[in-house]
Amino acid sequence: MTDQQQHAEVRIHVDREVFPSPMRTTGAALYELAGIPKHRDLFREVEGDQEDELIPWDDSVVELKEDEHFYSQKAIAIIVNGQKKEVAETKLSFVEVVKYAFPNLPTGDNVMFTVRYRHGPKQNPNGTLLEGEAVRIKNGMIFDVTQTVRS
Repeated sequence: MTDQQQHAEVRIHVDREVFPSPMRTTGAALYELAGIPKHRDLFREVEGDQEDELIPWDDSVVELKEDEHFYSQKAIAIIVNGQKKEVAETKLSFVEVVKYAFPNLPTGDNVMFTVRYRHGPKQNPNGTLLEGEAVRIKNGMIFDVTQTVRS
């Protein structure tokens, strides 16, 4: 790539807004350009049967093409205890998942929850979510939340 090509601008789309950007930029610059808040992730849309590419919020180089599309938020359908839920976040905490399963959250010293998940993204395809942890989610991810009472 010539120096002139590196500094050439392309038109990109982030959350359906058009932005001019250098053809060669960084993840951090893309987040700043589109005003993406720190608690959101930015994804490059990928064609075909592949997961969209997570753009890291750092100085990693990102090569852009004219009219590429990116998004920072979209509704993600998950299943919690057999019920479909739509969320806008890309990560959920243990407490958030438990609240989806039990909207009227039972409390008490003896109330405990177990959260298991499957069909997650490649970073965490399946496992157990522990209190205090959060997990990256994807469309179609399944959570099973069980409540136990210690006697």
